[in-house]
Amino acid sequence: MSLRAIFLCSLVPCLLYAVIIDRIALIVGNSIIKDSDIERDIRVTSFLNNQPLDLSSAKRKEAVGHLIDQIFIRQEIRVASYPVATLQEADAQLDRLKKQRFKTQAAYQQALKADGLTELELRTQFQWQLTVLKFVDARFKPAVLVTDDEIEKYYRQHTAALNREYPGKSLDDLRDQIRDILTAEGVNQQFFAWLDNERTDAKIRYLEEGLR
Repeated sequence: MSLRAIFLCSLVPCLLYAVIIDRIALIVGNSIIKDSDIERDIRVTSFLNNQPLDLSSAKRKEAVGHLIDQIFIRQEIRVASYPVATLQEADAQLDRLKKQRFKTQAAYQQALKADGLTELELRTQFQWQLTVLKFVDARFKPAVLVTDDEIEKYYRQHTAALNREYPGKSLDDLRDQIRDILTAEGVNQQFFAWLDNERTDAKIRYLEEGLR
């Protein structure tokens, strides 16, 4: 057998192996989600939530939901040119995480290794999370209007809890805080309604049936 033939024979198993471990799991419109995307989402989410790594089918389905939503958000950000978080903002979040959870750099690196992550993947995730927050705020907050009646109703319904958190504060003292709470609730409602609508209209093709 020639040297070229030997080389090609040795290359084929490698190529087949790469296809197997990183196959396309589903197609959303013109975008694809690969197995590696799903596993990365699980590992990053596990790390950020400080939870044991779980690569079960249930977690894979949960990750697919995250990734489908990300496709819709990325498309909207690209089309309408919404602001994107900077790497400096991501680094600030990353530094905050290190200080809160890890006593040493070695402990941090060990935790990353245990979950099969790199710092670049974590940094990229922080940049994405901050970008989503900017998008949600810019896209949905302007449409939320909180009335004085809604503020007063909220105060009546949550008086006991508000008194515990803000002892001695009256309704007038807490108007701004309540307005912020109701605004956040309204923004979330609009955001998730938008995602539901995008899912309804999207053409999603599952190549791995267990991810439905």
